[in-house]
Amino acid sequence: MNKIEPRTLAGTMELLPSEQILFNQIKEKIEKTYQKFGFLPLDTPIIELSQVLLAKAGGETEKQIYRFNKGDTDLSLRFDLTVPLSKYVAKNYGNLSFPFRRYQIGKVYRGERPQKGRYREFYQCDIDIIGDGELDVINDAELPSVIYTIFRELGFNDFTICINNRKILNGLFEEIGQKENSVEILRIIDKIEKIGKEAVIEELEKIGVLKQAIEKIIDFIEITGTSKEKLEKLKELKIENETFKQGLEELEFVYENIKLFGVPEENYKIDLTIARGLDYYTGTVYETFLNDYREIGSICSGGRYENLAEYYTNKKLPGVGVSIGLTRLFYKLNELNLIKTTKKSISNIIIIPMMENLEEPIKLATELRNLGINTEIYSNNKKLKAKMKYADKLQIPYVIVIGEDEINNNKIKLKDMETGEEEEIELDAKKIASKLKI
Repeated sequence: MNKIEPRTLAGTMELLPSEQILFNQIKEKIEKTYQKFGFLPLDTPIIELSQVLLAKAGGETEKQIYRFNKGDTDLSLRFDLTVPLSKYVAKNYGNLSFPFRRYQIGKVYRGERPQKGRYREFYQCDIDIIGDGELDVINDAELPSVIYTIFRELGFNDFTICINNRKILNGLFEEIGQKENSVEILRIIDKIEKIGKEAVIEELEKIGVLKQAIEKIIDFIEITGTSKEKLEKLKELKIENETFKQGLEELEFVYENIKLFGVPEENYKIDLTIARGLDYYTGTVYETFLNDYREIGSICSGGRYENLAEYYTNKKLPGVGVSIGLTRLFYKLNELNLIKTTKKSISNIIIIPMMENLEEPIKLATELRNLGINTEIYSNNKKLKAKMKYADKLQIPYVIVIGEDEINNNKIKLKDMETGEEEEIELDAKKIASKLKI
């Protein structure tokens, strides 16, 4: 029989056990932080009806959708977690309490060309707060606290949460007669970090923005100084456009209130170049950067949107949310050696039986597990040296060797694999558990 070469599809991530343990630890810290802030869990289907999933999609997004037919049913794989949330809230509106705070961590699928650090299948970790008719801007000031807590939990100190407000930008465009080009201009401005000022000017010229208007746009996004100085300079522009004034008021409010949620001032700032390319953001926008590793790009981003479920219901459902692309973040952090695998096993202790009758070793393992100790039994018939080598290779912290003599004497030796020390203890699960430093 011809053998098939075992290959993993390009654009998907497959990890060794030690890497998967680390990935799971990061995912668990994110999830626990979301729960700490009162966000409720949600798990929507990976497969959706194409008619529902693609209600808002178009252009490049629709080209990237994995779409297929099963019988007479037109199906698609979800490409983000926001559209399924929109459907969910519209469908379950009568059963939800608002503001509805939800988190979801799950895989999404995009038919992009696979390249380094970009995936076809990847985890997103989303939180959103959805209002019924209205949603107070104080919610926009709370989300940076969630971002701050997560990255501190992950061991990072030197990072900055950058904030802006889309209304300021939209109001500026209205003021200079570029309202019809605002979405495209925002997409171009959003790339200034990657392509530079000259390339941004060139792209603005290509879409027909006049030179005088371009100068005002560039002058605006090049406003410098501290966050407070930027707010003052925005006021000094004396722009009377109502959208601009509302955005400036919201931005100042959010900036002043972030500190109330315990975020140090060195970890957030106003950045007028942050535009967020997606056209559904209508107010506050966020992007988060590791200060020494800006080349990674934003590690957590999001913003305020005016109407989450407009394609599914007439009810106005404004919201604010952020998302972490966990798979890409893990790849980048791993590549830069900013995270390291420290565990090769999740077992706290391994029991090595030296007897044919496994009744007592299995009984002890069960009792330890009932006490919350991750316990493994080595059941293969090997010599003691091979069994100890197995435990050492997986870096299992503790080993118990149990045979007929140990059972008869009701005593075992607990070996600390890190120090090499052995301690004789009574053959009792509770007393063994009390000796473990885990």
